[in-house]
This record gives sequence, structure tokens and C-alpha cells, in this order.
Amino acid sequence: MLEVIEETLLDSIKILPFLFVTYLIMEYIEHKMKEKSKKAIKKSGKYGPLIGSIVGIFPQCGFSVSATNLYAGRVITLGTLISVYLTTSDEMIPILISEAVSPIIIIKILAIKLVIGIIAGFAIDLVIRIIHKKKHEKTEEEKEIEIEHLCDEDHCHCEEGSILKSALKHTINIFIFIIIITFIINTAVYLIGEENIASLLLNQKILGPIVASLIGLIPNCAASVILTNMYLENVISAASMISGLLTGAGVGLAVLFKTNKNIKENIKIVFMVYFIGAFSGIILELIGLNL
Repeated sequence: MLEVIEETLLDSIKILPFLFVTYLIMEYIEHKMKEKSKKAIKKSGKYGPLIGSIVGIFPQCGFSVSATNLYAGRVITLGTLISVYLTTSDEMIPILISEAVSPIIIIKILAIKLVIGIIAGFAIDLVIRIIHKKKHEKTEEEKEIEIEHLCDEDHCHCEEGSILKSALKHTINIFIFIIIITFIINTAVYLIGEENIASLLLNQKILGPIVASLIGLIPNCAASVILTNMYLENVISAASMISGLLTGAGVGLAVLFKTNKNIKENIKIVFMVYFIGAFSGIILELIGLNL
């Protein structure tokens, strides 16, 4: 166990400077793009799933929350909302970059999520138009809520002020998450054995994506931290990781139940996101995705 603790600390400390630099860059990008992203998705119209998927790919804290508020006010369509949820990657990008994962692999993961988000979003909007025979109408006033306290609870990096302070705060929060998750994974590998874990999740083409998609539904940044680290430790496959990252929408799903008063609709949306994530992961496993 001493070796497990030592390995966990060494592995975590090595990525700390890379993690900070990555979040610093992300903070700068977010401060520049935050309002532009929101305006773009508001004006997206019937191309909402395409715009939502593209904007969702960029690592921006709270964007899934913004999309949720816009949907609650019926400013965007359900397909657009789902496309944002599916493409949002939360902490995946900074963790992969800090672990020196090849940029090509990161681009492949983002591309897969983007394609799935676009297809699912347009398909959902098409089905809704066929069923209701009309598009969602915009309300006169958008139902906006204050999201700062939600971001603080989720350790997001969307607060106003110093980019340096925000990046440092988020780096420390995620670093603690990484130490905890890495310790749990290393302990499990030590006690259970790599071969047993691999046979349980890594080599299960059906069970892996199903379990990973459930983990992705955790409504904070812990989900993407868990999934990304499980993939890096060879506990789950790339397909399973992607299935979990598809269902991981940060605090977006939690905010959905706060802003959208139709509980039955909210439950349907959660099941929809879960089904798309799990089904996509199973298909990727069956076609032998190898990153």
C-alpha cells in the first residue's frame, strides 16, 4: 500500500504544472469567447444542433448551464440542448493534455463526440417536428437564473476576475480530485489485479459503456475526472470513456431540474442522453475503436 500511495502522489505531482498551464490557457479562451458562444447559440435557429455541438466542444465552464437556461426559456430546441450535453467534455481535455496524450488522440475523441452530437441533435429535432408538426416557439422573455453559485459548488472556472487566480483555484480543485481518483484506481488494481479488472470492464463490449455512461451522469466535474483517469489507467476502453463523456454534461443536468418545471420531460432528457451515450459506446466497441 505504501507503493500505491507513493505512485499516486508521484503521478499526480508530475502533471501539476501542465495542468495549471492548460487551465490558464482555457481561462483566457473562455473569457474571450463566453458571450460570443452564448450569442451564437441563441441565433442558431434550425442549425442549433450544429452550432451547439461545435460550441460545446470548446472547454467552457458553465456552457451546458447556459444552454439549459436557454432551453428552459424555449430559446433553443431540445436537439440543440442534447447536442451541447453530448459534446461537453468538462475536465477531459486538461487531464489528457497534462498526461502528454497525443494531440491526435484528443482530436479524434473530440471529433467522435462532435459527430455524435450533431447527428443526435438533428435527429431529435426532426422527430419532434414530425410529431408536433411545428417547431418550438420562442418565449418573449428568456428564463435566466444566476449560475455563479452553481459554478462555485462544482469548482468551475467561470467566475469573473483574475484569470490567474481562477486557473490556480481550478487547478488545485482538480488536482485533489485526481489524487483521490488515482488512489482509488491504483488501490483497486493492487487488490483486485489488472487482469481481473480488465475482464470485468475493459474487455466487456456491452457492460463497459453501460457502466461508464452511468458514471458520466454524475452532475459535476468528478465524472470526467473519473472516466479520463480510468481510461489512462487502462481500466476502461476508449469506447467506454467516450460513452461516459457523452453523458457527462457537468452541472447542466442538475440545473435542468431547477429551471425546467416539467419533471417528466427532464427525466426523459436524462434517459435520452444516457441511451445515446451507452448505445454509441457499444457501437464503438463493436466496430473495434482503437485510439
